[in-house]
Amino acid sequence: MARIFITGSADGLGLLSARTLVAQGHKVVLHARNEQRAAEALKKVPGAETYLAADLSEIEEAKKLAREVNALGVFDTVIHNAGVYQVSAETIFTVNTLAPYILTCLIQKPKRLIYLSSGMHLHGSPNLANFHRKNAGVSYSDSKLHVLMLSMAVARKWTGVYANTLDPGWVPTKMGGPGAPDDLEKGYQTQVWLATSDDEKAKVSGRYFFHQKQSRYNPIADDVTLQDGLLKACEEVTGVPFP
Repeated sequence: MARIFITGSADGLGLLSARTLVAQGHKVVLHARNEQRAAEALKKVPGAETYLAADLSEIEEAKKLAREVNALGVFDTVIHNAGVYQVSAETIFTVNTLAPYILTCLIQKPKRLIYLSSGMHLHGSPNLANFHRKNAGVSYSDSKLHVLMLSMAVARKWTGVYANTLDPGWVPTKMGGPGAPDDLEKGYQTQVWLATSDDEKAKVSGRYFFHQKQSRYNPIADDVTLQDGLLKACEEVTGVPFP
C-alpha cells in the first residue's frame, strides 16, 4: 500500500486517479483550490484519507500547502496533476510552472514524483527571461515544457527518486472539453501506473510517457544548462531554492 498526494484532485484526471488508487487500497490525500471544492472532492472519493485546500495561483498558498503536506508525514508518491489552461498568462505561469517547483522543493522527498505535461509542450519555449515580467509572458505550451524540464532536472539531481512526466492526451475533462478525442481512461491510468506499479517499465526516471509507453518529447528538455536555468529562475521568483 502506498501513500499518495495528488494536487488538483477535485475533478478531472486527478479525481479519477484518486478514485482508482483508493479502490486499489492505497492511502490518498486530495487537494483542491478552496475548502468547498476540497470537501466536495472528499465526498466523491469517500475512501480518501483527508484533503488539503490551497489556491496554487498564489505563491504563498503553494508554500503553505507544502507545510501542510509535510505535517501529514512522508508520502510515497506525489502527483503534480493541478493545471490551468484558458486563463491569464500570469495564472498559467504561477499554477503550471511555479507551483510544481515550489511543492517539489518543499515537500519531503517521496519515492516517486509524477508531473503532468501535455503534447502542446512540443511547441513551447523556455522563455526564462520572461519570468520576471509582470504578466510572465509564459504560454500554456511553455508551462508544460517547464514541467518536463523540472522533472528531468529532478531525475538528474535526486537519483533515489523516480521522477517522470506524462502526457495524458487530449481527453474529455472540463479542461479538455466534451469533444476531446483521446481515451480518458488511458489518460489517468498512466498516473496510477507510475504512482504504484512494480512493473520495471514504470520504475525509471527522467522519462516522458503517453498511455504507459515512453514517447517523443521536446529535446530542449534534455539541455542541462536550461534545466539549471529554470531552477534558478524559479528560485528568484519564489524565494525557494532547489534543495
